[in-house]
Amino acid sequence: MPAFRIALRYLLAKKSHTAVNIISYISMAGIAVAAMAMVCVLSVFNGFTELASDRLSFVDPDVKVTPANNYMIADADSLAAVISDIDGVRVAVPTIQAEALAIYDGVQLPVRIAGVPDGFGEVSALSSLMIDGVMDTITNELGGAVIGVGTAVRLGARPSMIPDLQLTVPRRLGRINPAFPMSAFITDTLMVSGVYRTNQPEFDNAMIYLPLRNARELLDYTTEGTAVEIAIEPGYDVGHVVKAIESRLGDSYIVADRLRQESHSFRMIAIEKWITFLMLVFVLVMASFNILSSLAMLIIEKEESLRILSAVGAPDSMLRRIFLDQGLLVALAGGAAGIVTGVILCLVQEHFGIITLGGDHSQMSIVTYPCVLEFTDVLVTAGVVVVIGCISGFIASRSVRPPFGR
Repeated sequence: MPAFRIALRYLLAKKSHTAVNIISYISMAGIAVAAMAMVCVLSVFNGFTELASDRLSFVDPDVKVTPANNYMIADADSLAAVISDIDGVRVAVPTIQAEALAIYDGVQLPVRIAGVPDGFGEVSALSSLMIDGVMDTITNELGGAVIGVGTAVRLGARPSMIPDLQLTVPRRLGRINPAFPMSAFITDTLMVSGVYRTNQPEFDNAMIYLPLRNARELLDYTTEGTAVEIAIEPGYDVGHVVKAIESRLGDSYIVADRLRQESHSFRMIAIEKWITFLMLVFVLVMASFNILSSLAMLIIEKEESLRILSAVGAPDSMLRRIFLDQGLLVALAGGAAGIVTGVILCLVQEHFGIITLGGDHSQMSIVTYPCVLEFTDVLVTAGVVVVIGCISGFIASRSVRPPFGR
């Protein structure tokens, strides 16, 4: 405790050399800015993670079943019926996806088609993301297709009652006439009934939804499907229902909840978050060199005081401990100021959205940077600051060379 009290006094007292004061303030400011940036950046990444999770809830089903060792489920209709009988499952519908070439008014675009049946609206809230037209015709006899906003822009397509959208795929069954190359392809013509926007490029720029019967006819399938998409009854735990489905189906199928369906997206956000965090830790390490500089100058300035302490019997360990505590106090002072400032900025952004995104806000679903403050991020930042302070103080304390004239 005497060493800590002396270190605290050294921190608060005015130094005889102005340069020592300036370097001390600069070191605190560097730690504060780096700590504030860490809190703010981690909170923004949390916001984007939450935003992605919310958006996925509109597109992906609660649970999706896909074959483990094959691309296609041989009898997806029967499998959907079996899953529907499991407790907690509200509805299960088969879907089929494949690659195709979309042609509209002479413009060609490779796309991914998804055939969906009646009841698809119960497993996906895609209809709530419509920005033009309607989604109802996708399951009626008119055979309408729903396209993403990016696909619509690139094709120059918009909702119409005229069947102008052509979907072409390679013929899967039957013989091909070499004299007529176009016989190697099957084409279906649909009308564009609606345009949706999810703000996810993989859906907006390449996905076209059409009736399941049209997709199966186009692909030469009958009861097959690439997945069974499931909606869970309200009040049921998704994890428990997933385990029940896995128990019923065995190892032949992969049963994935929403997070597992888009695990690659969340993994990329997490990787970016912690890589950025490590870069900011490096900035914090660089700022700690200012602490070493200020402590080195403080040791020189306080040499006479150290001689007196040594003369009255202060042990060598106590003299070193003074500057160990001094380094920690400088880091804690700067870190605390930075963390408090970062928390205040994050809370203001989270509740009031002061900082906005660039671009045309009329074309954006969000106009402010998403920000979600998490206590664990604050603790991690504080822990890094403490470690940096301890290391800086330890290195500085090693430069103390007692005895001082004793």
